[in-house]
Amino acid sequence: MPYYENIFIARQDISSAQVDTLADAFSEVITGAGGQVHRREYWGLKSLQYRIKKNRKGHYVLLNIEAPSDAMQEMERQMRLNEDVLRHMTIRTEENPEGPSVMMQGRGGDRERAGRNDDRPRRESEAPKAAAAPAPAADTTDKTPVKEGDEE
Repeated sequence: MPYYENIFIARQDISSAQVDTLADAFSEVITGAGGQVHRREYWGLKSLQYRIKKNRKGHYVLLNIEAPSDAMQEMERQMRLNEDVLRHMTIRTEENPEGPSVMMQGRGGDRERAGRNDDRPRRESEAPKAAAAPAPAADTTDKTPVKEGDEE
């Protein structure tokens, strides 16, 4: 059976539990038709690049699937009919990828950067600003021109 990778975006105003219910329903369509879902990843609520059906954010879900094409067509039909699904995309792949997706790998990097050692060399833009030199004292001598005969 061929391998597929499906990503769908659900509306922002539904809860993550409802998104899991949606993913379960799509997984049941696949398993009912003789396929199987190898991996399901919830990527979270993310901002969209542009508004889709008046939504600025969406819940992203990835499904790695091994199923016949009829099962995939039925799942995509269900996605088109569901009002909670904003967009979906299915790609046929050569094999089922191992390990976490690139999006999930990125989350581990954030934790790694948070514990970074502060002994690293800094760039000039990051260097602490030196205290400004005090301004020169104001000259108190009177510099008004003196006319002849006005001398004291």
